[in-house]
Amino acid sequence: MLHPPVTHFAIVLPIISLVLGLAYLYKSSELMSKISTRFMAITTIFIIIAFFTGKEDASDVYVFLSGDGQTLLKEHKNIALYLMIGMIVVTIIKLYGCYKKIIKLEVIAIVLLALIAGGILYQGKMGGELTYTYGANVQDHSDGMECLDDPEEFLQE
Repeated sequence: MLHPPVTHFAIVLPIISLVLGLAYLYKSSELMSKISTRFMAITTIFIIIAFFTGKEDASDVYVFLSGDGQTLLKEHKNIALYLMIGMIVVTIIKLYGCYKKIIKLEVIAIVLLALIAGGILYQGKMGGELTYTYGANVQDHSDGMECLDDPEEFLQE
């Protein structure tokens, strides 16, 4: 289960990257541009890792979730895919803007990063629901009983 620890970085790093990007907008300098760009690249790496570790962990837990939990897990995966792709694109824009010293591109990347950071916070909320409401990757939460229509009938067999 690598997904839970990786996601904490994937949630906090976009916020740090956004703060650094806003600091760059406040005081434009080449150093701040490079620092915010590097943090965005590191953020992107952690988001990619979080996506793939999430896919791995989800395959282990999917069958043990209730129908609502399975639906939420699918939605969580789909949104994560879009956020990952979006973060890759935004980072490429920021890297290009930093390399070519095109401030307008860097501003666009920072605005898009703000949207992605909001989406990632929503993802964190969904992940919390999967864990604390539906018991995803929580030992002995339901042991698969929630996916059955009548768990008592199963236990009597």
